[in-house]
Amino acid sequence: MSYHSPVLLHESIDALDIKEDGVYVDVTFGGGGHSREILSRLGVSGKLFAFDQDPDAFENSIDDERFTLIQENFRYITRYLKFHGVKKVDGILADLGVSSHQFDEAERGFSTRFDADLDMRMNQKATISAKEVVNEYPEEKLADVLFLYGELRNSRSLAKTIVEERAHQKIETSFQLKQVLKRFLPAAKEHKILAQIFQAIRIEVNEELEVLKEFLKQLPGLLKEDGRISVISYHSLEDRLVKRFIRTGLFSGEPEKDFFGNTNEPLKKVGKLIVPTPQEINVNNRARSAKLRIATLK
Repeated sequence: MSYHSPVLLHESIDALDIKEDGVYVDVTFGGGGHSREILSRLGVSGKLFAFDQDPDAFENSIDDERFTLIQENFRYITRYLKFHGVKKVDGILADLGVSSHQFDEAERGFSTRFDADLDMRMNQKATISAKEVVNEYPEEKLADVLFLYGELRNSRSLAKTIVEERAHQKIETSFQLKQVLKRFLPAAKEHKILAQIFQAIRIEVNEELEVLKEFLKQLPGLLKEDGRISVISYHSLEDRLVKRFIRTGLFSGEPEKDFFGNTNEPLKKVGKLIVPTPQEINVNNRARSAKLRIATLK
């Protein structure tokens, strides 16, 4: 799987407790590794639907009458499943974040390793790219993006420096941005800080946290009574949302109690948090920050 090495492959599919005649959804198809594993466990009457908004992923499509690949963002999961005549499913898998392919394709602009146009769009039809965020966002909004999504404490100074530089010359490539912020990148921490900056811009470009919230809110209405969700996240911002929604059904605050002091959370967690083994991390370094959470209807 040169396109994308599936992380926590067996653990995430085991978590779905596959039924041979079940209906399943892989909302982040990518290289198709997780989808192929689901199909290998389905019988002839089973069905698998997959979502991916990146046209590159369609080159990995699977020729199997049980399989349907939908070229859309998974924030629209309910709408497109309904279009295909599906109201309830037995399991949903989400492998969040950026695929290895997107990181490794220099022209996509996701990686700090290459000098490429500031793009970072998972959906190439989207109108806002990293270039617009860096060159057109007001200073305060840019600082908020860097603080909220990159968790950078010096976000105000970073944003001020970017705005001052772009007044003289448009910042169009990843290496240009790196050069502009050079004084904030000490050698010992350069890679980590750059990764945080790129992560923040990428999340803003793709509305990743809003997409995740919209997706999670739809899950209780899509799952059959004993249906399962299996969600792999790669950074604390995603994981916090997933963990909190499974625990409370909310993204902030606490659930309201009824007259008897009971709450009505839609989901309940299954098992404990699962992380990759040292062996998997050794083979696939991108697995190092992965966290798998599993839930079912309460």
